[in-house]
Amino acid sequence: MMRFASLGSGSEGNGLVVEAGCTRVLMDCGFGLADSVARLARLGLQPSDLAGIVVTHEHSDHIGGVGRLARRHKLPVWLTAGTLAMAQDLDGVALQVIDSHAAFAVDGLEIQPYPVPHDAREPVQYVFGDGDSRLGVLTDTGCSTPHIEAMLAGVDALVLECNHDAAMLENGPYPVSLKRRVGGRFGHLENGQSAALLDKLNHEKLQCVMAAHVSKKNNTAALAQRALAQVLNCADDDVRVACQTTGFDWIRI
Repeated sequence: MMRFASLGSGSEGNGLVVEAGCTRVLMDCGFGLADSVARLARLGLQPSDLAGIVVTHEHSDHIGGVGRLARRHKLPVWLTAGTLAMAQDLDGVALQVIDSHAAFAVDGLEIQPYPVPHDAREPVQYVFGDGDSRLGVLTDTGCSTPHIEAMLAGVDALVLECNHDAAMLENGPYPVSLKRRVGGRFGHLENGQSAALLDKLNHEKLQCVMAAHVSKKNNTAALAQRALAQVLNCADDDVRVACQTTGFDWIRI
C-alpha cells in the first residue's frame, strides 16, 4: 500500500511525501526549515520519519530548503549531477548522484527518475512504486515528450502540473520575457497541454489525478480542474488541486 501527500505546491515552494510501508521519501523541499517541519507535522510526520529527499532540479522553490532540512536531520539527498553542479547550500549533506534514466531503491520504495524539458541544468521528475502501485509526478516541464508519456503510462495516481491558462498568462501582469519563459518549451505546462498529455495516457488503473503547481496569477483551480475533468469524463471536483499553502492530505493508492 502506498500513500502520498503534498506539503505545498507552487512558485513559493514545493514538497511531496511518498510512503510505501515504513519508508517515506520527500520529493523536493522549497520551504524554510521551521515551515518544512510545520508542514510535515500537519501530515503527522517529523523529519526523522523520512528516509531522505529526492530533488527534481535546482530552482529555489524546489531545492531552497533541502540543505537545511537534510543537515539538521541527517537525511541523504538524491539528485542528478547537473542539479548538483548548480545547487547551493548542500555542504555537509550526504549526497547520492543519480542517473536520470536509472531506477534506484530506498528501502521498499522504487524510484524511477526521468528527464524533462525545463530551464534547469539536468531536471528530472519521478515515478514511485512499491511493486504493486505506481505514482507518477510531472511538474516543471514546458512540454510533453514521448518518453514522458511512456514513463507515466499505466500509473495508479498522477500529480500533474497545470501551471497556467494560456489566455490568463497572455493578458496577465508578467513582463513579456517572463511570459515567454513560462509559456515556452522549457517552461511550465498550460492547462490544455496537461489535458492533452492526460488524454494520451491509459486510464485503466488511474485512481486519482491531482492538479499541481497552479499559478496564483495566471490560472485558477477551477480552470485546471475543468481541463482535466473533461478528459477523464468526471465532475470537475473529482480532480483535486494541490494548493500552495496546505498542499493536500494523504491519498492512498
